[in-house]
Amino acid sequence: MQIARVVGTLVATQKHRKFEGAKLLLVQPLNLDDTPRGTTLLAVDGVGAGVHEKVLIVLEGRAAGEALGKKAAPVDAAVIGIVDTVDVDGDL
Repeated sequence: MQIARVVGTLVATQKHRKFEGAKLLLVQPLNLDDTPRGTTLLAVDGVGAGVHEKVLIVLEGRAAGEALGKKAAPVDAAVIGIVDTVDVDGDL
């Protein structure tokens, strides 16, 4: 799992049948200090997240599909939670 921020949405009029009705989001992975880490990703939303929200994402294809209840779906990333707070111990 990784922490990311939703930075946008994507609309596709044509998509794989497993994604019919699914919401697609653009998410930016984050470091613990909220700075961007890596490139922006396309993720399937499983929790109703919105733009600017901090979220939990999973990047493993099989785990992502199963987390969404879409087994055998071609999923690389999925939003599986909305982050309320992050508390980091200063000794890390």
